[in-house]
Amino acid sequence: MYHITKFLPIHVSMAHPFGPEKTPASSRRTCGIPGKKCGTIILSAEELSNCRDSATMQFCANKLDKKDFFGKSDPFMVFYRSNEDGTFTICHKTEVVKNTLNPVWQPFTIPVRALCNGDYDRTIKVEVYDWDRDGSHDFIGDFTTSYRELARGQSQFNVYEVINTKKKMKKKKYVNSGMVTLLSFSVESEFTFLDYIKGGTQINFTVAIDFTASNGNPSQSTSLHYMNPYQLNAYAMALKAVGEIIQDYDSDKMFPALGFGAKLPPDGRVSHEFPLNGNMENPYCNGIEGILEAYHQSLKTVQLYGPTNFAPIVNHVARYAAAVQDGSQYFVLLIITDGVISDMAQTKEAIVNAAKLPMSIIIVGVGQAEFDAMVELDGDDIRISSRGKLAERDIVQFVPFRDYMDRTGNHVLSMARLAKDVLAEIPDQFISYMKSRGIKPNPAPPPYTPPGHTHHHTQI
Repeated sequence: MYHITKFLPIHVSMAHPFGPEKTPASSRRTCGIPGKKCGTIILSAEELSNCRDSATMQFCANKLDKKDFFGKSDPFMVFYRSNEDGTFTICHKTEVVKNTLNPVWQPFTIPVRALCNGDYDRTIKVEVYDWDRDGSHDFIGDFTTSYRELARGQSQFNVYEVINTKKKMKKKKYVNSGMVTLLSFSVESEFTFLDYIKGGTQINFTVAIDFTASNGNPSQSTSLHYMNPYQLNAYAMALKAVGEIIQDYDSDKMFPALGFGAKLPPDGRVSHEFPLNGNMENPYCNGIEGILEAYHQSLKTVQLYGPTNFAPIVNHVARYAAAVQDGSQYFVLLIITDGVISDMAQTKEAIVNAAKLPMSIIIVGVGQAEFDAMVELDGDDIRISSRGKLAERDIVQFVPFRDYMDRTGNHVLSMARLAKDVLAEIPDQFISYMKSRGIKPNPAPPPYTPPGHTHHHTQI
């Protein structure tokens, strides 16, 4: 697994493929302003080990050198892992502790492979600096250790002298520039989304479709619900793109499909959580094709109305999620909507409550409306809150469908991109729930052996 970050418009080329035992470096001059030297980017790569452990540690320091003219120092530490060619790569920076020569830094967690690439005896270099506002941080000193040393935990072996070599050469009576002590160290194995799936966790997929009048009359070609005999509409395309991937994580392929914002026959009552197949007792549809079929049928029987309320649908799925919080099931709700939400306060409250449960919400916005409210629900920039209560996790992912429409008409590629982007956050949201509840995956069952192909153990 090679981690290469691309900074455009600089082009980095690797001269040849390489294996994990070498650390090649490829350097390229950067092209920019003609006649000016823009520097060189050197790209080194090393295959990451398969080590899945994460280490949590905390440090403090004593009697660090005073670097600021007024006041004390503002110390922070920088950790480097050593590479196979003897160079160092930064892997962690602590926060700055202001105005002290005896800082206690916050505990931090780092993947073991980032710290030493799974090689417990590899050198880890730690530099201590005094933070300066202008970025010209003053070097206090450094020390070296290794993962094997740190793993001993708090002991006399994990007290380090911070040495400033230049100062040591100049001053005869120089002892050190302070001491750094490891206060605590713990390690735990990181599980992946697939570990849980292999262990039997089921993903339950529910779809909810917006039947409000702002979508336009389904019999007219301008409607977002228009049934073109030759091409799927935006609702059907979004449903198919996301559903066809997520259905592979659901063993029975039976999905509840709901609608909201329509008047239902026979009495014309408005509903914000009605089954597309018309069966309140059993809203399940067989596979993605079954959902599409029920969607087409319901367009013929219900009347598009309003308003656009999300909270009933979110709460509907949350009720199911609340019933199974043991890690055996996880719920994903896909809401496809044309836009402006009417019950923002209630929806925020529903999402904050749902963030405690094993569920995630995907919102695909179709049509040309302003989707500002959806971006707010997404919570990537500012975590969503309701009545002063922050959501425990970020569980909403929003994408506007129009960003994925291919002008050349190549829907296969553009829908693959849509599915990739909306599903990208699900594994992390899933893991964040499992971790917060201390749920570990069940062991994967042994590989399937067809009947008649038993493994023969030979006695030696």
